[in-house]
Amino acid sequence: MNNRLIAPGMTGATLAYGYLYEGVLIILGIALLFCLVRAIRGPRMADRIISVNMMGTLVVLIICILAFLMQEDYLVDIALVYTMLSFLAVVILTRICMGVWRSHHREKHEGKEC
Repeated sequence: MNNRLIAPGMTGATLAYGYLYEGVLIILGIALLFCLVRAIRGPRMADRIISVNMMGTLVVLIICILAFLMQEDYLVDIALVYTMLSFLAVVILTRICMGVWRSHHREKHEGKEC
């Protein structure tokens, strides 16, 4: 079995679609790297959380495209599980961020009253 998405015997439209899917996967990989850079650099916590959410979405897109190309149905189930885990991670990160913000806000207002 050939590991490449574009097999040597493909012709015409099938070959064009193979190149299209490979190009889309490369573009999504580059977008994933840009999101990783944004998650590391910031500058705000909200930017990082949105970047983590976008990375989860891009990974799910990549898994779904690979499921279609490889004709493996179980990859769609993995994508659904990954979607739920990504959503849960974003919710937890948001709760942590809001907790830290509230504690700093409380300390700031308590310092003014004394």
